[in-house]
Amino acid sequence: MPDDLEIARRARLRPIAEIAAMAGIPAEALEPYGRFKAKIGFDFIESLANREDGALVLVTGINPTAAGEGKTTTGIGLVDALNAIGRPAILCLREPSLGPCFGVKGGATGGGRAQIAPMEEINLHFTGDFHAITAANNLLATMLDNHLHYGNALGLDARRILWRRALDVNDRSLRATVIALGGNGPVREDGFDITAASEVMALFCLARDLPDLEARLARVVVAERRDGSMVTARDLHADGAMAALLRDALMPNLVQTLEGSPALVHGGPFANIAHGCNSVMATRLGLKLAPIVVTEAGFGADLGAEKFFDIKCRLAGLTPAVAVVVTTVRALKLHGGAAKRALETEDVGAVERGIANLARHVENVKKFGVPVLVALNSFTSDTAAEIGAVKRAMAARAVETALCTHWADGAAGAAGLARAVVARLEEGGTRFAPLYPDDLPLAEKIRVVAREIYHASDIEIPPAVARRLASFEAAGFAKVPVCIAKTQYSFSADPTRLGAPEGHVLPIRAVRLSAGAGFVVTLAGEILTMPGLPRVPAAEQIGLGPDGRVSGLF
Repeated sequence: MPDDLEIARRARLRPIAEIAAMAGIPAEALEPYGRFKAKIGFDFIESLANREDGALVLVTGINPTAAGEGKTTTGIGLVDALNAIGRPAILCLREPSLGPCFGVKGGATGGGRAQIAPMEEINLHFTGDFHAITAANNLLATMLDNHLHYGNALGLDARRILWRRALDVNDRSLRATVIALGGNGPVREDGFDITAASEVMALFCLARDLPDLEARLARVVVAERRDGSMVTARDLHADGAMAALLRDALMPNLVQTLEGSPALVHGGPFANIAHGCNSVMATRLGLKLAPIVVTEAGFGADLGAEKFFDIKCRLAGLTPAVAVVVTTVRALKLHGGAAKRALETEDVGAVERGIANLARHVENVKKFGVPVLVALNSFTSDTAAEIGAVKRAMAARAVETALCTHWADGAAGAAGLARAVVARLEEGGTRFAPLYPDDLPLAEKIRVVAREIYHASDIEIPPAVARRLASFEAAGFAKVPVCIAKTQYSFSADPTRLGAPEGHVLPIRAVRLSAGAGFVVTLAGEILTMPGLPRVPAAEQIGLGPDGRVSGLF
């Protein structure tokens, strides 16, 4: 059987101008990057301002497992299926980070017949957006240290430097560093976050347009003075140069699925340590171009979907119409206690026990007032009894389950899901509202998410962290949402607690103010903002074949 890369190479991609025309984008609005990808100009985007919005469909999932769930492939298959049944749709996805590509996960462009393309280019450098974000982040860091070197006229407290450098690879050795050795300025501790977890990535993805991007960059807090007052990128006169680096990157990217559906792929924050959604620019553009927009939020619904609803939709004024929760029989078995080596063997009992995880996510999404469907991403090892157990459990909760085979069958394999989505859209009935109000204290916002979404009994906030939250509120950031960074593998902060644990206490280790993005980041448990490579990284299998083509990128 051909692998994902070979399937992608055999597909006949259409010139990007043809894909644009399908979406109603004129050729003069494109900034082409080769034959099969392009950016879309700001003037055209602004010309659509008065056009009515389409319906927004979110694809989310259960807590991820080693068996895989397939949210990205499901989103791609759903858009292809919607277009195939005559319901025009556009896909909005995040750009892949090099960290997972070279780490554990490999590429992030889907799989089988449900892929976006050109696969190698999207997974590697694409249109350079990640590089621009990394450069803007590190320019600010450099200008901050340059300011210290030349006398520190702003009176920054060297013990309260908050801004960290960024790099788009997994490098645990850079989590904590010491800089300026050798007489090159004030020696101090520093560190790196992965680009996908940086505040520049977050504010980039939440910006509505160039002026909003510039305003967000100006608000970024880089340090504090001894009296606790904040120093911003604007104070360092760095925001203009950062905006210049990000200008072209802010234009959304257009590519296609293997079946020729338009796909806007833009921005790439992680969902475990950031807010996990593609850019507001791309989503709002998609809603102007198509009657249906399908987007994805990273990892499980406890992280990606919660942040999509409570951060992105709140700040961008979006109203999701339907949510699809993706699961697999294999993943449910793992949540039900089955061993990974036994996933090919029928085990209805393990499936039934693992359904607790799926049911928790479904009920959580309902708390936001959004209609829910379940997409059961099928594997050949699934049995009728196992599939039946999932369908019965969801039917008991008045939730429809669509069996999907889009990896193998493309659009035809997601036709049932597409029809179910259309039926929900025609029924209407969304009563979307964020989980908590703006004026709730920051600690209480964290507590609401912990109790309502993670089913924790409470949160544990050390006194120093509580004082930090109070300082954010005193500085005028009391009404912003919270972005909880937590392990993706469990509802708790313990990645080994699978299924649907409850009654646990969520430990809050630290908090960070992302003033430019407009939220407070909460680090829960042993979560890290710079991942490390595994013992055998995916990078060891990636290279060039005799024909000069990339190999091993899956």
